[in-house]
Amino acid sequence: MNSQNGFLLSYIKYGENDAILHCFTEEEGFQSYFYKGIYTQRNKKKALLLPFNKLTFHPKPLKGNGIQSLSKFELVETSDIYEDIKKNTVVFFISDFLNQVLKNENKNILIFNGIEEFIHELESQNHQSHLIFMIRLLKIQGVAPLINDYTYLDPETGNFSPFIIHQLFREDISALWKHIISSPDPYSIKIPNSMRRDFLDSLLVYYHYHITDFKIPASLEVIQQIFE
Repeated sequence: MNSQNGFLLSYIKYGENDAILHCFTEEEGFQSYFYKGIYTQRNKKKALLLPFNKLTFHPKPLKGNGIQSLSKFELVETSDIYEDIKKNTVVFFISDFLNQVLKNENKNILIFNGIEEFIHELESQNHQSHLIFMIRLLKIQGVAPLINDYTYLDPETGNFSPFIIHQLFREDISALWKHIISSPDPYSIKIPNSMRRDFLDSLLVYYHYHITDFKIPASLEVIQQIFE
């Protein structure tokens, strides 16, 4: 297989010196790779194991049905998304989130480009970019709510209703959903600080209804505290 670019989402230490890398690649979608010896003392590659680092992977030919091994991987470009605590918190929350949401996703250039766009927004100090990105991802996957003239979003059906269906989806939260979904430039929308916690909670409720086996990311409590 030829080399390919992708974003590291997460990794698991395997044994004393090895690791399994979970990535979303441009050509193959979600992939897991085995990398031998990354935790040995002389191996400097472990410094590259940061979520959303854009890497070039060089897989070895696959033998049998096991996990594919890498001969090497290299950093494509550096990023400043680890330079402050808010960016760092967003990075680990969204990488945790994508690691489960994309685990069955094949090649999807819209998602790949969407991740790049999200990282660019975060680099530009848009600390609410994760909220916009989560709705953008719903649109790409074809499960975003359908816009109509009613007021309240029903998270289970994905339709707007004249009556409130779920306590989180009150009028202002539902209106924000509708605004982001219909906007040609959603990342320019400013979400009031007072709404961000409830809006994120509403996103997670919607994902629970529309993404199979969805679980609340373990880092939710941290991101909620950082943005209070």
